[in-house]
Amino acid sequence: MQKNFDRNNRRIFNYPAVVPCQDVNPVTLVSSLIALSNAIIAHQHKFFATQRRNARESIRQVSILNMFFVEVMEKNSIAEFPDSAVLCFSELHHSLQKLLFLLEDVTRNGSRVYILMKSHFVATQFSNLIRSIATTLDILDFKVFDLSREIKELVEMIAKQARKANIQVDPDDEYAMKRVMLILNQFENRFEPDSIMIKRVLYYLRISTWSDCHNEIKFLDDEICSENNNKERDIHLLSTLAGFMRYCRGVLFENNLVEYNENQLVERGNLEILSCLNPEDFRCPISLELMTDPVTVSTGQTYDRVSIQKWLKSGNLICPKTGEKLASTELVPNVNLRKVIQQYCIDHGVPISKFHKQSRDISSTILPGSPAAAEAIKFLSEYLVRRLRNGTVKQKSKAAYEIRLLAKSNIYNRFCLIQAGVIPSLLKLLSSSEATVQENAIAGLLKLSKHPNGKKVIINHDGLKKIVEVLENGLKLEAKQIAAATIFYLSSVQSYQRLIGEIPEAIPALIELIKTGTTCGKKNSLAALFGILLYPRNHEAALSSGIVPLLSRIISTSDKPEIITDSLAVLATLAESFDGSHTILKDSSLALLIKTLQTSPSQAAKEYCVSIMLALCNNLGNEVVAVLANNDNLIGFLYTMSTSGGSQAGKKARALIRMMHRYHETSSSNLMANWDSSRAATIHSC
Repeated sequence: MQKNFDRNNRRIFNYPAVVPCQDVNPVTLVSSLIALSNAIIAHQHKFFATQRRNARESIRQVSILNMFFVEVMEKNSIAEFPDSAVLCFSELHHSLQKLLFLLEDVTRNGSRVYILMKSHFVATQFSNLIRSIATTLDILDFKVFDLSREIKELVEMIAKQARKANIQVDPDDEYAMKRVMLILNQFENRFEPDSIMIKRVLYYLRISTWSDCHNEIKFLDDEICSENNNKERDIHLLSTLAGFMRYCRGVLFENNLVEYNENQLVERGNLEILSCLNPEDFRCPISLELMTDPVTVSTGQTYDRVSIQKWLKSGNLICPKTGEKLASTELVPNVNLRKVIQQYCIDHGVPISKFHKQSRDISSTILPGSPAAAEAIKFLSEYLVRRLRNGTVKQKSKAAYEIRLLAKSNIYNRFCLIQAGVIPSLLKLLSSSEATVQENAIAGLLKLSKHPNGKKVIINHDGLKKIVEVLENGLKLEAKQIAAATIFYLSSVQSYQRLIGEIPEAIPALIELIKTGTTCGKKNSLAALFGILLYPRNHEAALSSGIVPLLSRIISTSDKPEIITDSLAVLATLAESFDGSHTILKDSSLALLIKTLQTSPSQAAKEYCVSIMLALCNNLGNEVVAVLANNDNLIGFLYTMSTSGGSQAGKKARALIRMMHRYHETSSSNLMANWDSSRAATIHSC
C-alpha cells in the first residue's frame, strides 16, 4: 500500500502518503492498516526529546485501533464490506501514514533542536491528524462489523477522546524553546550567551556529546541544501540553529572524546587535475556564475570581465570583494585561470551555460544565513584562536580539527576564521611532534587556502616553506597528501607559482609523493605540479628531477584511468617549452603517446595526447612530424578527434593533420625533384 521511496532521504515534514484508490482490495487495505499501526506502536520505545505527551497520546490511540483492525481481519468477511467502510479505511490509511511520518520526523537523528523550535507547528500536525482520525471514526458504521463488545467500546471511546483532544505544546518544550530564542537573540546582539544557560537547553534535549552536536549540524546543513527547500523563513531558522550548534560543538564539547573516524576526513581522490580546484573557485564573486573571461583588478581579486565592467560603468571605483579603492580600472586577463576553467569543462563535459546549475552550490555561503549565525561563528572563531595559542596539546588538536570542519564547505566560515587569525597559529602547529595535531593543522590550512584572503595570509606568514616541510617530512602519509593539495590551491595564483618553484625541495617532494603515495597522494601531487608548471621557469627543476620518465612509466603501467589522464596533463604542460619537448622525445615517449591516443577510453586523455604531439611538432619540427606522418593508423584517429573532440582539441588535431599532409607533399616534391635530376644527368651523359 505504501509508495516505495528512500525514507532516509525524505525531507522533514514532507508527507508522501498514498491514498488507496477506490478499487483497492479490502483485504490488502486492512492488512496494510495493521502493518502501519504496528510501525507506529513500535515508536513507543524510541526517545522523544520533545512532543512527548502528544506522541504518547497518538501512539496510545493507534494501539487501540490496531486491536480493532486485527479483529476486523479475523472475524469478518472483508470482501463483503460496503464501499462506505472501504472509503473510511482508506482515509484511516492516509492519516496513519502521515502520523508515522510525523513520528519518524520527531525522532529523527539530529533534528532535536529544530523540532523544538517548530514545536507549535508539530503540535498542530498532531492535532490535525488525531482529529482527522476522529472524524473518520464518526462516519464509520460499526454495525457492519462483527466485533466484540470490548473492542467496540474501546474504539468508540478513542473516537470521543480524539474529538475532545487538547493537543498543545508541552510547557517544558515551551520553556526550552524560549530559552533558545533568548540565546539566539543574544548572539544577534553581539553578546556571548552564558554557557550554563546553553548547557541546560542541551541537557533538556539530551544533546550531551560532541557527536550528538555534530549530528544536529549535519541534519541542519542537509535541510539547508535540500533542493526542495524554498521557504526563506525556514532557511533563516535552519541557518541560525546551525550556527548556534557549531558554537556549542566547538566551545562546550571540546573536552569530549571526538568520536570520528579519521580516515573519513583524509583528503581523498576527489582532487583531479584541473578539477581539484573547488568548482566554486571558478565563480565570479559578483554574478556567482562561471567566469568565462576572468580578469584581475588592481587589488588582486579576480572577476568575470562582463560583471566587473558593469560594476565599473555604474560608477563604482572600489573592489566589490575587499571594499578597497581601485588604484586603476585596468583589467588584466587571468590567462592561467581561464585555461584551468576551460579544461575543467572539457574534462567533465560541463557546458559553460549550464555550469551554474550544479547542485552543491557553496557560493550561497558567501554570506551568513542569519545575523545570529554570523555572530556565533565569530565568537567561535575567536575562541578557537585562543585555544590554538594557549591551549594544551589536546586542546590545540581539537581546535584545529574544529577549524577543519568549519571551513570545509562554507565560505563565510573561512572568512571569519581568517579574520580571527587562525592561520599563523595553524602554521606553528605544522612542526608539532604529534601526528594528529600536524594532520589537523595542515587539513585546516587546506580548507582556508581556498579563500583568496587565506592564500595571502599563508604566503605573508612564510607558510609556504612550512607546508613544503610537511610535504617532504610529514609524520603521516595523509599529512603529506593534504600538503600537496594545499600547494595546488596556492599555485592557482600566478605570482605564487614562482615562489613555490623557488623552494628547492618543493618539486622533488611532489615527485617523490607520486612514487610512494596512495592514489589520493598521486592525484594531489600531479594537480600541484600542474599548477606550479604553469610558470615556465619551473620546468627546469621538474625535468632535472626525472619527472618525464616517471610520468611515462605511470601512463604505460597504471590501471587508474584518472591517474593516466592527470599524468598526461602534466606532460602537456611540460611540452609547451622546448626543453620539455626535447626531454619527452629523448625519453622515447612519442610512441607511448601514439598508442595512448589509439587505445585510451578517456576522451580527456586523448585530447592531452594531441596537445603534446602538437607541442612537440611546434618545438622540434620535422623530427617529430616525420614519425607521426609515417604512422599509417594515426591520421584516422586525428580525423576522429577533429570532429568529436572539444573545440580546442579539434583545432589541434586539424593542425597536426595539416602538418602531416605538408610533410607528405614536401617529401613527394623532393622525391620527384631528385628523380628529375637523376634522369637529366643520365641523358646528359649519353
